[in-house]
Amino acid sequence: MEPTIEVGKDPEGGARQPLGPVVQIDDGRIQAHLDEVVRSTVEETLNALLDAEADELCGARKYERTEGRKDTRAGSYDRHLQTKAGDVTLTVPKLRNLPFETAIIERYRRRESSVEEALIEMYLAGVSVRRVEDITQALWGTRVSASTVSDLNQKIYGKINEWRERPLVGDFPYVFLDGLWLKRSWGGEVKNVSVLVAIGVGQSGYREILAVSEGAKEDKASWTSFLRELKQRGLKGVQLIVSDKCLGLVENLAEFYPEAKWQRCVVHFYRNVWTAVPTGKVKEVAGMLKAIHAQEDAKAAKEKAFQIIEKLKVMRLARAAEIVESGIDETLSYYSMPSEHWRCLRTNNPLERLMREIRRRTRVVGAFPDGQSALMLVAARLRHVAATKWGTKRYLQMNRLAEIVAIA
Repeated sequence: MEPTIEVGKDPEGGARQPLGPVVQIDDGRIQAHLDEVVRSTVEETLNALLDAEADELCGARKYERTEGRKDTRAGSYDRHLQTKAGDVTLTVPKLRNLPFETAIIERYRRRESSVEEALIEMYLAGVSVRRVEDITQALWGTRVSASTVSDLNQKIYGKINEWRERPLVGDFPYVFLDGLWLKRSWGGEVKNVSVLVAIGVGQSGYREILAVSEGAKEDKASWTSFLRELKQRGLKGVQLIVSDKCLGLVENLAEFYPEAKWQRCVVHFYRNVWTAVPTGKVKEVAGMLKAIHAQEDAKAAKEKAFQIIEKLKVMRLARAAEIVESGIDETLSYYSMPSEHWRCLRTNNPLERLMREIRRRTRVVGAFPDGQSALMLVAARLRHVAATKWGTKRYLQMNRLAEIVAIA
């Protein structure tokens, strides 16, 4: 076995011998040295990229004499750039004739801003500020303060409001309207706040988020303000509006869009009928109601509805029969549109799916501190959805609608 030698002790077992001066390790100085190494590396890398970009524009390296040279250097200037590694000094080349508009710095800025965007996305997704601090510590080794998160939120709020208030360009033949309730803290109490949402299908067949606004209630005053905003921002060419029979909404439609037809969501209509049907008979009545909206045209649908009304009376469901009789015409407006569009127009499902996504995102928040924060979270989520496949994939082919309008 090899003998074990202890540091500072004589191999023969004698007294401890001094090994020389004791070195004190300063963790702070070592960390500062490492940080400087990283910073200088970033600085050297970016400057090398700038030089390479200038060489490419000139068609030759610095001081190189070639027939294919397009330009020559004319000095440089310093520019400071703040990075995660610290402040770096960039030596930006200047050319005699060609403009030197570097893309390197902007690419790096986009990379740096992605950190800010990630913080904002976490907050808007309902992650608490305390949790954001923990996540940034784990991901980037730096704990971001609550004030920093708040400052970033204010930046993104401005962008979201610009998007919410943008002018609406072009015609939107189909418009879907709905609202949802969220909770907010108000004077020490938790109260409800409504967020009203509109989406539309344009003449090109693509869907677009038209408006997101806060409403004190889902009442006539809130819908009046919402529809007025849509009108002022340029919403036009509306032929069919799909919604539930919201309090105050239907009364306002004729004022702002008198030429548009109103389609009551058939799913909400069915649910209204089921409130007057015993639980054991709901499934049977549901099949009867669906048969109305499976007919080949509006005339056949009305005839089927009349048969269903009589059958409900025979089943001693007079209240359900009354609801069907008084509201069935409101659910048949979609028959005046191209048959290829019927499936997408008889319900408010296109908007309901978005509402489910919003509820999933807002559930983790619980009660919002105010209506503005609730509105910003909903709008941010919708703006994100609009930029995904949802908004970039054609939803309907609109050629047949143009033919029908031309005939009419």
